[in-house]
Amino acid sequence: MFGSQVPSVPVTAIDDDTYLLDVREDDEWAAGHAPGAHHVPMMELPARLAEVPTDREVAVICRSGGRSAQVVGYLLGNGWEQVRNADGGMRQWVAVGKPVVTGDGQPGQVI
Repeated sequence: MFGSQVPSVPVTAIDDDTYLLDVREDDEWAAGHAPGAHHVPMMELPARLAEVPTDREVAVICRSGGRSAQVVGYLLGNGWEQVRNADGGMRQWVAVGKPVVTGDGQPGQVI
């Protein structure tokens, strides 16, 4: 529903140089997230904007892409230029075989 309104990137194109911003809730993050991702739940983002870099590519991810699309729109409206929505979210991340870990480095899952 948001896909055509915000810039997006296939999860297969997200590399280690991209700042991956995971905006899911704490329980979703704890169950499993992309290694190297940065966690800022969507509702906390306005108070934590300074944590999101403006000088490099930022990919925003959630479970399926809806929340992250909203966040991309918000960031674009607040001056970010290099920000894109991760197509298909963490569900697509898993579908293409990318790793998911828990906080202690063990294999995780997407809930």
